[in-house]
Amino acid sequence: MPKSIASPSPPLPQSPVTRARRRSAWGDMLFHRVTQGFALLTLLLLSGIIVSLVWGAWPSIQHFGFSFLWRAEWNPPMERFGALIPVYGTLITSAVALVIAVPVSFGIAFFLTELAPGWLKRPLGVAVELLAGIPSIVYGMWGLLVFVPIFSEYFQPVLARTLGTLPVIGELFSGAPIGIGILSAGIVLAIMIIPFIASVMRDVFEITPAILKESSYALGSTRWEVVWNVVLPYTRVGVVGGIMLGLGRALGETMAVTFLIGNINSFQGFSLFLPGNSIASALANEFTEASGELYTSALIELGLILFLLTFIVLSLSKLLLMRLAKSGGTQA
Repeated sequence: MPKSIASPSPPLPQSPVTRARRRSAWGDMLFHRVTQGFALLTLLLLSGIIVSLVWGAWPSIQHFGFSFLWRAEWNPPMERFGALIPVYGTLITSAVALVIAVPVSFGIAFFLTELAPGWLKRPLGVAVELLAGIPSIVYGMWGLLVFVPIFSEYFQPVLARTLGTLPVIGELFSGAPIGIGILSAGIVLAIMIIPFIASVMRDVFEITPAILKESSYALGSTRWEVVWNVVLPYTRVGVVGGIMLGLGRALGETMAVTFLIGNINSFQGFSLFLPGNSIASALANEFTEASGELYTSALIELGLILFLLTFIVLSLSKLLLMRLAKSGGTQA
């Protein structure tokens, strides 16, 4: 008698837990691919910017070579170009801005986190953050129309009579008090980057565990000693990051510096009172008027140099932050 062939049993229905896990796996894979695509898009954009800058600057690179970096002459009619004056102005104005902005930002953050009463802490913090939202052209107009006349009439003569007589740094504060110059541009740059540095310092100061500060207070430390010996060592990575953020903003600032630096492509001395030029202001003033391939290429090479300067600063800051984090972990 023939045996009957058993019909296959129907598949068991998937449980809700299995379906939820499968949907979760698909969602995780999709999220991973999308975020990976965003990261690759960022790298592609960065590579495209570098390639386009090198391509546009290649005629100038071939014509001048590395001497473009230390040539001080900028003569468009004769097609003689050098980046020394704009690079010098960019670095000096940024250095002046940091020298002024870092201690002021530290004082603001210290006051907001340790000294300010409750009714003043919030509105003052909001006011500091609002300063970061003011357009740079407004800072430039205010600096040119309000700050420069006051600075040249009341402050530059005092600086020349006091700091200008010192043996080492006196040359930096010598010359006629004309107002417009590297020092004025650096001071306005400092005002512009103070909100960024102060906001970051305030935020990292507030994340310091209260038990660390209370323990120091219990040992008889003053508020200054607590901030200097407890808060700053604990938050030094964030503090350095905030300073580097302000430096990056200062290096690439355009409109405010264009209004105040004087836009002169000649080296007349080391005095901060003298007018000068920066990379960003040179690009803003001359790019639309550039005629000829070599002139345009030289301006693009200035943009490439500014890009490399910013990249070097950010890379060094990243290495410094990694070293600080490593040393902090070792000490802990």
